[in-house]
Amino acid sequence: MNTFIKGMRLLQKTRDVIEQLGFPRGDLHDLPSSTKTFPDGAQYRIEIPSVEGPASFEAVIEACKQYDVLIHRVSQGSGIMLLTDDELKQMAEIGKRENLEVSLFVGPRGTWDTTAMPWASAGKVIGLRVESMDQLVYSIEDIKRACDAGIRGILVADEGLLWLVNEFKKKGELPEDLVVKISVQMAQANPVSIKLIESIGADTYNVPTDLTLARLAAIRQAVDIPIDIYVEVPDDIGGFIRHYEIPEIIRVAAPVYIKFGLRNSPNIYPSGTHLEQTSIALCKERVRRAKIGTDMIKRYSPELRTSEKGAAGLGVPVKK
Repeated sequence: MNTFIKGMRLLQKTRDVIEQLGFPRGDLHDLPSSTKTFPDGAQYRIEIPSVEGPASFEAVIEACKQYDVLIHRVSQGSGIMLLTDDELKQMAEIGKRENLEVSLFVGPRGTWDTTAMPWASAGKVIGLRVESMDQLVYSIEDIKRACDAGIRGILVADEGLLWLVNEFKKKGELPEDLVVKISVQMAQANPVSIKLIESIGADTYNVPTDLTLARLAAIRQAVDIPIDIYVEVPDDIGGFIRHYEIPEIIRVAAPVYIKFGLRNSPNIYPSGTHLEQTSIALCKERVRRAKIGTDMIKRYSPELRTSEKGAAGLGVPVKK
């Protein structure tokens, strides 16, 4: 038998078994349209990331009015633990007032721990993961504090913490309506891995920034939760600008959160009042970039549907 034919038959057998398990046979290069949507029938929502405090949040709201941009979620990277009680309440109050999801990063993480491993050349795989039982306890406490302030959206980057949050929700120790968003830093990049994350409690998943349309299409076939994807990517996680791909990303990967990071901007994590004016300026520019991106959707694929503010499934803060 021709060795090429034999090799192809071996591959075929493996693909057959993978298909029997409910996953795509490979990357979907034919780019099928997704038939999945958000609960309201919409295909996409807009997220502004790195909104680091109340002043930055208000700047986002102001810029949205200036540029006539509809957004659905803001997310924050410095962490719940670096917001004061008053700032937490303000973030919740603004989100409630504007009917927007507020997703705050859980504070303790590998890169802020006392270990040097995440900074070692061979240790970067640790990334933002939680490194000990004590840190898991601190993380749950961080989440409880945010929920007590009315927040109903959190951002996690550790599989163990994700599982633990899900179990705490089941026990009534955390709110049932808490939306758990997975950070791009968790970095699972294939349909099987992301399906596993979905199965232990993820509500939305931020995929790595460099996935092709064929790879996004395969992930969408395997999972039901919304996919979050940067279409403009901060320099330290790739720096890509994928604005012209936005309509196709939505078509093959819906339901999707389209995220507007910012190329050629400083990394301000962890943020604070010492960087507040920089954070405000960056937030305003992210909204301007979102205007460019949403105009492309309207120009090239006006049939694509977006959600209204406060739509079902959003982690809009509750009044406390």
